[in-house]
Amino acid sequence: MAESVPVRCPACRREHVYAVPTYPCVCGAPVAPVLDPHAHPESVTHHTWDEGWVTIPCGTCGRADQWPRPELGCPCGTVVRVPLADAGRPGPGEDAAPDAPDPRDVRDTSDEAHAAASEPPGPQPARRRRLPAAIPLPRAEPAPRAAFQPVTIRTARDAVTAAALYLRWLGYRDIRRADQRPPSGIGLAARGMVAQVDPTVRPASLRDVECLWLTAMTESAGCVYFSLAGYEKDARACADELGVPLFVLDLTGTPQPANSLADELVETGARSP
Repeated sequence: MAESVPVRCPACRREHVYAVPTYPCVCGAPVAPVLDPHAHPESVTHHTWDEGWVTIPCGTCGRADQWPRPELGCPCGTVVRVPLADAGRPGPGEDAAPDAPDPRDVRDTSDEAHAAASEPPGPQPARRRRLPAAIPLPRAEPAPRAAFQPVTIRTARDAVTAAALYLRWLGYRDIRRADQRPPSGIGLAARGMVAQVDPTVRPASLRDVECLWLTAMTESAGCVYFSLAGYEKDARACADELGVPLFVLDLTGTPQPANSLADELVETGARSP
């Protein structure tokens, strides 16, 4: 059972009971942020993507991944950031401070330092935050399926209908509108799975894919993305890294796999447990 702590809104002074979230490490162990009960919560007046993440190490395997920074919304309209016990832990794109050298390891490196200083600096590798892969979608043993019967897409509602029918054809049941509304498009959900359907003429962006992945991780579910206009290049690369199947909806209403994860999902099928 998740730990619950009292958190007081700094704007209206209303007290809330905040349930500390737990996230699944790739090793299978639960990971949870450690809160600081003595620090005061802060109001969030401006959100940036990087500030919304915090590095949390797994107590079982030691792997450190980026997870959402604890926040809650107050009815007064304030977004409250819950303080962490280790506020100095580096966030996305940051490097941890190096440990102090052991005096026993100190040696004369003046010649090496002089040689290094005389060399022109080379290109620095791009820093990339380490995000955990998406939770695997519920799978079943491959079973014979009749040919998919598409619906012609003329409206945004047709696109959502086509995606819902395709998910049902793959084996998911109890498909419904998702509880959380995505930043763009329409959200669908089934047991163990959330999906996003983007019926706009704008290719899905990196942020769109990451937002879907984040929603799925907070609900301990797998995820699938359907886009009518395709995906930007960095969105495809991000989906491959995070384990998100991508489909492109053609106007006949037949979703076409846009990455190898989607190909695998079509081949094996999936259904809610």
